[in-house]
Amino acid sequence: MQIKNSVVLVTGANRGLGQAFVNALLEAGAAKIYAAARDPGSITLKGVTPIKLDVTNAADIAAAAKQCTDLTLLINNAGISRGSSFLAAGSADAARAELETHFFAPLALSQAFAPILKANGGGAIVNVLSVLSWLNIAPVATYSASKAAAWSLTNGLRGELRAQGTQVVGVHVGYMDTDMARDVPGPKTSPLDVARQTLAALEAGKDEVLADELSRNVKQGLSAEKAVYLGAATE
Repeated sequence: MQIKNSVVLVTGANRGLGQAFVNALLEAGAAKIYAAARDPGSITLKGVTPIKLDVTNAADIAAAAKQCTDLTLLINNAGISRGSSFLAAGSADAARAELETHFFAPLALSQAFAPILKANGGGAIVNVLSVLSWLNIAPVATYSASKAAAWSLTNGLRGELRAQGTQVVGVHVGYMDTDMARDVPGPKTSPLDVARQTLAALEAGKDEVLADELSRNVKQGLSAEKAVYLGAATE
């Protein structure tokens, strides 16, 4: 799809990668950007249409679908991390919260907007995933599980929406220079670079974005003799 003159909804648009997506869309010439957040007052960028959207709230999703009938691109970016291992106290609650945001919310938004995208020529859906879609690391085990579920959702949606001409793109990235990874040491990818890569992938008709060297290496390691998800990456 073409980004110039597109109409886009970005979830979690008030900071981090969501805000970077908005900036990249503005520079690429999108005609209208619905910038969504729980608190629309937190959207400070000019040239966008702020909307209230808690992605885990069915009423908010229904209201967004009613408002954004001209949509051609949905970017499911909103994310959370509870920082929980599987065996930690409260891990089940952490997993439920992360699954609500990373799996059930993109599912509900895709269900709500698929007919709108079809009516507007097909368009596209972008799901922001993670290198942890393929790995599970104990300190963020529940987060990793939720992103694995989101990867499966992305692949399934791609198959189901192909017939109506809707492109579905999964974005895999490691640590980015955002609040979520603020306390993580080591190199981090620029959110704006990830956003620009994603828009370029959309225009090139690609299904997947491997936004950094870590994601590319891990993807390659899935088929190694000792696959990375078996623990080789952390030895």
